[in-house]
Amino acid sequence: MAKIKIDSKRCKACNLCIVFCPFGHIKKGHSLNKVGYKPVVFLEKKGKACTGCCACAIICPEAAIEVYK
Repeated sequence: MAKIKIDSKRCKACNLCIVFCPFGHIKKGHSLNKVGYKPVVFLEKKGKACTGCCACAIICPEAAIEVYK
C-alpha cells in the first residue's frame, strides 16, 4: 500500500490535493501550523488503499506532499 507524507509546515491549505485525490484519502486538518494555515492530513481508509498515483503531489503548489510506494 502506498502512503503519502504531508509537510504540515509547508502546506497552505489550498485543498487542491483533496479535490484531485481519486480515493478521498486527504481531508482538511483541524490544527493550525506556525503560519496560521490548517494543513491537510492523510486518511487511511479500509478497502480503498492509496495507489500512489501522485496526483496530490503533482497538483500541490507548495510541493508539500511526498508519495511512497
